Amino acid sequence: MAAQISVAEQRQRCPECGADVPVEPRFVTWCDACDWNVDPGALDPEIRRIEALRRRLAQRYGERLFAELGPRPRRDIAGVLAYALAFLVHGVTVALVVTGLLLIVLGWGVGLLPVLGALLLAVAVALRPRFGVLPDDTPVLRRADAPRLFELVDDVAAVAGTAGVHTVVIAADANAAVSTYGMRHRRMLCIGLGLWEILTPQQRVALLGHELGHFAHGDTRHGAVVGRALDSLALWLYFLTPDSETDLMQRVTNWMMVVPRWAVLGLLYLLDQLTLRAAQRAEYLADETAARAGSSVAAAELLDRLLVVPSIESALHREAVVAHSRGGAAARREAEQRLWERLAARVASVPEREYERLRRVSVLRGHCADSTHPPTHLRRRRVSEGEQWEAAVRCDEERAGAIAAELAAARDRMAHVVIRDA
Repeated sequence: MAAQISVAEQRQRCPECGADVPVEPRFVTWCDACDWNVDPGALDPEIRRIEALRRRLAQRYGERLFAELGPRPRRDIAGVLAYALAFLVHGVTVALVVTGLLLIVLGWGVGLLPVLGALLLAVAVALRPRFGVLPDDTPVLRRADAPRLFELVDDVAAVAGTAGVHTVVIAADANAAVSTYGMRHRRMLCIGLGLWEILTPQQRVALLGHELGHFAHGDTRHGAVVGRALDSLALWLYFLTPDSETDLMQRVTNWMMVVPRWAVLGLLYLLDQLTLRAAQRAEYLADETAARAGSSVAAAELLDRLLVVPSIESALHREAVVAHSRGGAAARREAEQRLWERLAARVASVPEREYERLRRVSVLRGHCADSTHPPTHLRRRRVSEGEQWEAAVRCDEERAGAIAAELAAARDRMAHVVIRDA
């Protein structure tokens, strides 16, 4: 009788259609027959105008590209205009430098011209495009530090048709990315342990395939010209954003910045519009590379894991808060030692029904990994329904164990950061 009561307590009738609905205390109760309560949460507020525009464009272009994606086209008019606009942005910085030098050299001794020239140079330095740099607050691995990890990256890069990376940066968040650093544009792969640790070895291969696919498929937003122009415009907009001070001088300054600020905002909107379609195309192609490297099944599973990223970040914060609430260094050390294992176990316990709910929510909300990605549900459909690939790169138990040993020190350091910074 007790067992029957326990089973009965785990089910209820849907208030909308009357269907029998499973109840799992840790997860949302919803009806798969009529979608009752499938999305009980509120939509994320879109505070920034740039973010709101990017999300709308991501949805629009993602749906179009899903239907029409074919062989990679030659650079279209939007790409040409994007490069022209990017060169214009960089040209502003060059013009400031040249004008400043001319005023200093040719106007030396002529009133305030040298002072004005120095001021223009200072503005040019402040507004210059920034080259990426290696972080100094997280572990940075090179080939000698993690030869088996770099070997795996090289194998995946060969499948993607590109070169490997020079460094691997280990972070604590639930993310992964590629970028370049320095004037020589050396390649950097960033692995967030919040994502890496919840994946199976083969899903990690798919993750590497996706990220390295950005190098292989010419994503302009990762490039030196357009990418740096986007960064520069964002920096300009930051400097031109009004201050909240209410004194007369600040009000006058804010008023004087209205026209430049709107001009920069317009350029940023335009460059977003010109590059977002190509960036989304690159995401779809990177997903294909993920499937070729790790298998179509692993790539689809990876995209499912992206749906639980918000809960991963919440879980990390919760682990840290609990460790501090218990008090004492011993409790914090114990939390650090078990952090990644507990996180992986938590995600492993998520049932397929919850992933199905999140996939349905993704369709309703147009969920994206961020505002530049196509909707996640469309990415998953393309991987699941397109050409099916077996894994070109295998990460067996021995290989995964060797890589885990190479990452052990970084895992400990990042666990300490997560617990400490709660």
